[in-house]
Amino acid sequence: MKQLDKLNQLTESHGALRPGSGFISGVIALSLSILCFLGVLAFHFPEYLTTPQLRKAYNVDVIRVIMFWSLVIAGALALFNIIFSRARWLAFAAFVLIGLTLALGGHKVPVNDFRDGTPYIGLDWFILDLLGSTLIFIFIEKLFALRRDQPVFRAEWQTDFHHFIVNHMVVGFILLATNLLVHKLFGWAAKDGIQGWVQNLPFFVALFLIVLVADLVQYWTHRAYHEVPTLWRLHAVHHSVKSMDWLAGSRQHILELLITRTLVLAPIYVLGFSKEVIDTYIVIVGFQAVFNHANVSVRLGPLRYLIVTPNFHHWHHSQDDEAIDKNYAAHFAFLDHLFGTAVQADRKWPNQYGVVGDYVPNGFWKQVKFPFVWKG
Repeated sequence: MKQLDKLNQLTESHGALRPGSGFISGVIALSLSILCFLGVLAFHFPEYLTTPQLRKAYNVDVIRVIMFWSLVIAGALALFNIIFSRARWLAFAAFVLIGLTLALGGHKVPVNDFRDGTPYIGLDWFILDLLGSTLIFIFIEKLFALRRDQPVFRAEWQTDFHHFIVNHMVVGFILLATNLLVHKLFGWAAKDGIQGWVQNLPFFVALFLIVLVADLVQYWTHRAYHEVPTLWRLHAVHHSVKSMDWLAGSRQHILELLITRTLVLAPIYVLGFSKEVIDTYIVIVGFQAVFNHANVSVRLGPLRYLIVTPNFHHWHHSQDDEAIDKNYAAHFAFLDHLFGTAVQADRKWPNQYGVVGDYVPNGFWKQVKFPFVWKG
């Protein structure tokens, strides 16, 4: 029970992890063991726990190798901490999960044939994105930190992580609902002639066009979230984050996620971009969505007037007077300069983040309910 109490205290706390205490290696071991345990569940129930779009791209043998070495590294770190009496309770928690993973078959679980078309949650997408994001963006943030005193586990990280989990686990529902809405509302607008012309464009021309079209829709949708009071109720949740890092962009009300994806995907569907172009666009939007919220000191010189950088988007999240209702673009900064909504400041970076008045409550479920109960 004491170990569970300590784990609960760890997940409810925030601040820097002390080097040499076993906390850093213990958290790494526990995190890897959790991901391995979730991975073995996905091996056992792929029809319900994996995303159909991703299944086609998997190399199962590579995933098995990754899981094997993750188990080895987690076990080695946990064993090291136990031998040298460093945060043993964290090490024991990691060993319990490693044991459960191995008891369920570990990396050797056979993946048999299964039927498609079953309802699913995107556990595999959650695992891959969490692993990739932490490995890439925490490293970048430590290398190019804007606020060097900001710890990885900063205040309110738990709320944003809950948003990250839910928004990834229900990705199947979001994609299904979005596709249904787009086809139902905009299917009539698809024209073979326009789609043929778009599909014959050179790859990089088509890629520029899809990003531009998506960002134009994103710009005006984003602006509406700020200027229409009913929509601001949803969007205020995203703006309530007070510390910018790779996880901050995950704080987004699920209704806003559904509305925005539907509106952005509609013209992409109508214009008929190829799968290769759409897949590349998804990679770009996924990277920028995380990178532009990250705690990194990146401005890119004159290029910041053309493309959205962390500096550009940090200003959008600022409480500073000159930044209110500015910098709406997600990809191309020149759109805000074109429409007169770019921040004009005499400082390089904003001073404070969040909504003015700090009236959005902390906590995932409180933020889900917030748009419907707020009296403002």
